[in-house]
Amino acid sequence: MHVLVTGASGWIGSALVPQLLAAGHRVTGLARSDASAAALTAAGADVLTGSLDDLDGLRAAAAAADGVVHLAFRHDLAFSGEMGRAAADDRAVVDAFGDALAGTDKPLVIASGLLGVSPGRLATEDDGRVAEDAGSALVNVRQDTARATLALADRGVRSVVVRLSPTVHGAGDPPGAFISTLAATARERGASRYVDDGAARWPAVHRDDAARLFLVALESAPAGTVLHAAAEEGVATRDIAAALGEQLGVPVGSVPAAEAGEALGWLAPMLGLDSPASSTRTRELLGWTPTGPTLLEDIAAGHYTR
Repeated sequence: MHVLVTGASGWIGSALVPQLLAAGHRVTGLARSDASAAALTAAGADVLTGSLDDLDGLRAAAAAADGVVHLAFRHDLAFSGEMGRAAADDRAVVDAFGDALAGTDKPLVIASGLLGVSPGRLATEDDGRVAEDAGSALVNVRQDTARATLALADRGVRSVVVRLSPTVHGAGDPPGAFISTLAATARERGASRYVDDGAARWPAVHRDDAARLFLVALESAPAGTVLHAAAEEGVATRDIAAALGEQLGVPVGSVPAAEAGEALGWLAPMLGLDSPASSTRTRELLGWTPTGPTLLEDIAAGHYTR
C-alpha cells in the first residue's frame, strides 16, 4: 500500500514510518522543513514538501495514494490559546482528504484525543460520536473533526478515528508535550503540583504502541471505526506528580483549582479533567496488545527529568 502520512517526522509519525515500511508499505511523508525531509529520506520514505495550508497539494497527494494517515496538528496554535483556529485548520485538511478519497473505499486514519471525551467516567469507543455526547467543552472542538471523519464512511471512505491518550510517552518525548511540560514546570518552580486531590485520571500509551495501532487501523479497521490508544485506563495525576517530584528531588503537593493556572500554566484546566478511557473494544477488534512500559515506569527511568 502507498500511504501518505502527515506528521511523519513528528513524535508518533517517526515511530509509525519505520513500522509501515517494515510491513511492506511505501510511505510518502509530508515535510515542511529541510530537517524533516532529511529525516524521512533517511528512514526510507518519499517526501512531499509542503504544509497543512497547501490543501490542493494534500488533496492531490491523497488521490495518488492508497491510504492516508493524518497525524499532524497545529499544536503551536493550540498551546498558545488558539485551539479553535488549530481545529479549523485540521477540519479543512480532513475535508480535503475526504474529497480526494470519496468513493474509493481507501482508508483515512486520523489522530484525535481522549482527554475530556467522557469526563468523570470510563469512556468507551461509543462515547463522543454525536455532538450531544461531546464531553468537556474544553476539548470537544477537536471532536467535531473526528465526527466529520466518521461521516466520510457514508461517502465511500474507510474512515477511522484513533483517539490518543493525553500522554503518549517514551524516551525523547518532545518539549511542549503534556508530561514534558509538567516536568519542566516542576523543575522551574521547585515543586511538583497536582490539582485539588489529584484524583483526576489520564489514560496513557507508549509511543510505539500508539504507532502500531495506527498501522493495524490502516490495514484492517472497518469504515466508521473509533479506536482508543490507551494502554492504561487512567493514571491519577497525583501519582504522575509524585513520580516527577521523586525524580527531580522537589516537594509534591496539591494546588486548589482556583490557583492552578498560576502554578501550572496552560496545563491547569486539563489536569483537572478526570478522563479514564477503556480500549477493550479496540483490542478485541484489531488484536492490538500494548507491550511498552507504563507511564510511571518511563518517568522512573528518567525520560522526563534528565
